[in-house]
Amino acid sequence: MFERRVHGEVPKKHHTTLRDAEGRLRWEECITRDGFDGPYTIAYHAHRPHQAARSDAQHGWRVPVPGAPPPIAKRHYKSFELPRPGGPAIDARVPLLFNRDVVCGVLHPSVDDPVYFSNGDADDLFYVFEGGGTLRSAFGDVRFERDDYVYVPRGTLHRFLLDPGASQYWLSLECLGGMGLPKQWRNDVGQLRMDAPYCHRDFRTPLFEGPREEGIRDVVVKKNGTFHGFRYDTPPLDLVGWDGTVYPWVFPILAFQPRAGLVHLPPTWHGTFAARGALICSFVPRVVDFHPDAIPCPYPHSSVDVDEILFYCRGNFTSRKGVGPGSVSFHPAGIPHGPHPGAYEASVGATRTDELAVMLDCYEPLEVTPAAASVEDLGYHDSFVA
Repeated sequence: MFERRVHGEVPKKHHTTLRDAEGRLRWEECITRDGFDGPYTIAYHAHRPHQAARSDAQHGWRVPVPGAPPPIAKRHYKSFELPRPGGPAIDARVPLLFNRDVVCGVLHPSVDDPVYFSNGDADDLFYVFEGGGTLRSAFGDVRFERDDYVYVPRGTLHRFLLDPGASQYWLSLECLGGMGLPKQWRNDVGQLRMDAPYCHRDFRTPLFEGPREEGIRDVVVKKNGTFHGFRYDTPPLDLVGWDGTVYPWVFPILAFQPRAGLVHLPPTWHGTFAARGALICSFVPRVVDFHPDAIPCPYPHSSVDVDEILFYCRGNFTSRKGVGPGSVSFHPAGIPHGPHPGAYEASVGATRTDELAVMLDCYEPLEVTPAAASVEDLGYHDSFVA
């Protein structure tokens, strides 16, 4: 849902005939959002795209279910202490925090996906904390590396191919109500504004090569929290062309252009992606506030509307003690939160910060999975007491 692109063979007008060199009819598939009122892509297949038979393909991860909420407290989850069983990306996700809008987790895939996967429940956004590889879909291949966001639209057949020998450590955000770019960064025709914190050139899109035969016929679809297997008689990645605005892309977090002000700016200035009930922010190395009396460290605030998650990547986290790469802090709505003792005062006079982190603000209360609870830093809340 970014900008219109067209690749390969398409007819002069949509919903009209497109034939191959032998006169055989191509099959048009309309990939739509918001019913027929939102962004869409029209794809052209060599074979019927809707002929898959049911199969017993068994793949997927453990989807979290609601339960009794724990007592309200500031929390810190050490995701780097979770077991790393590996396996393909389709099986490797470990959800940590979730609500009806978003599921936040981590994964450590170690092998290429053996099947194609389509998430019928959500748009998927990954942050590649460690590793790299290629996202393969019918739209083509797009490479991703460390510090990249990788976006896969709902319903997109795809699989991940991993760089050989690379350690993989990804943050996953399953956006159950969809995901896109914040409206404030776009003009009336959908183009990114000149004052947006990124530009169209920062986004990498798939390189379309036409139909692809990998010998894979199995597809797994996630819908309503359950995984369903299907099998095709023909190659699923059989597009001869496509035209539209719905497709995967990659965005490097370090391409985000941070803002600095006379005094401290609120987190919304770091807003990078918008999801239903959530804002995803990127904190990147930057200069800080330049008023002679500015306090660069984030001020304490009473979060009465949103739960906040921070995934720490690297750098000097001036407002927090005891966190490091792979830490996930969770500050729920209802109680004030802010910097650790001493951090607020010590930040006076600072001119820049080298922190790198991904933040998620959610309006719906977040629930904690057993996996997150198993790696909780139980002394975190009390560490704010001077």
